[in-house]
Amino acid sequence: MASEIPEESKCQNVYLGKSGLRVSNICLGTLTFGESNMGQPGQLDEAGSHALLNRFSERGGNFIDTANVYGRGRSERIIGSWLASQQRDRFVIATKVFFPMDRSNPNSMGLGRRHIMDSVEQSLKRLKTDYIDLLQTHVWDDATPLEETLMTMNDLVRSGKVRYVGASNVTGWQLQRIVELNKQMGFNACISLQQQYSLVCRESEQDTFQACKLNGVGVLPWSPLKGGFLTGKVRRGQKPQEGRLAWSADDDTLELQSAPTWAQLNKTTNWTALEAAEKIAKAKGKSVAQVSLRWLLQKSVVSSVIIGATKMHQLDDNMDASNGWTLSEEEMRQLDEASQPEIPYPYELIRRLNVRRNNPWNATGYV
Repeated sequence: MASEIPEESKCQNVYLGKSGLRVSNICLGTLTFGESNMGQPGQLDEAGSHALLNRFSERGGNFIDTANVYGRGRSERIIGSWLASQQRDRFVIATKVFFPMDRSNPNSMGLGRRHIMDSVEQSLKRLKTDYIDLLQTHVWDDATPLEETLMTMNDLVRSGKVRYVGASNVTGWQLQRIVELNKQMGFNACISLQQQYSLVCRESEQDTFQACKLNGVGVLPWSPLKGGFLTGKVRRGQKPQEGRLAWSADDDTLELQSAPTWAQLNKTTNWTALEAAEKIAKAKGKSVAQVSLRWLLQKSVVSSVIIGATKMHQLDDNMDASNGWTLSEEEMRQLDEASQPEIPYPYELIRRLNVRRNNPWNATGYV
């Protein structure tokens, strides 16, 4: 029962970007719900998915993220069957659009008006709801004029079928273009950016997250544990032998950002970051995953962290990062330094020459 869970073990509620929407600081990602498009191991059936959703809700979670392409609609259908038995207005449901749902149909992909409109109608049916809280573009679309995409998203908000809009997987200049064009055309603002972010994936700090900070766009990190690497399951130089890490690491032809290959994982910088997290976790009596997630939660640009789980103990362990404790400034500094990637030009030059020119009245600054 929900009453058996102490308040300090429940999620904190935060604002999503500069919007008035309140979400739990842990978001449940549902890529693992239903049969996978890619044949990934450990996928959950409907009963297992519903059990995770129930536990997530008991622990104060109200923010659930999916996408139409997850299992070609299976994830949305599983959420919809669960949502039908819940009080709908207590949950924030986010989904995404871009990828093809029918490869035989040339208009079943992208961010054009037809595909977005069709996708939203189908998502609403699968989710068994009459509105989507947050509709996100899944990735930038070079083929479609941005004006067409944003006008379509705005029309959906005006119709009541969508409440808020966000983006995912974009560069800094692309996000800034989205923000400025929305302002110019009087459209609803982009309130969130779903982007890969973790102790071993910090590239977006250099540019994209600066645009988020400047415009009040809340960051929703995905793959915060890099496919399980930041749980401490593997050791330096030892290729993983079980679970999703082994599945992806064994196939160096995979091109999934969410499923790192061994070549992508086995880097000195990654091991240094992992070992720093392990040291702090041991000193604080926390898991490596909890420290890795807490580092993200204490970043100023982050609103909510998207976690995935296939087992109840994984969900509980991850959600224990949400409340009741913090990392000290010194611990944050240690993790920042241990995981710092090489900063390319011109970012390194600009940062180095401005390191002592921090003006609190200036909205820019480093993450």
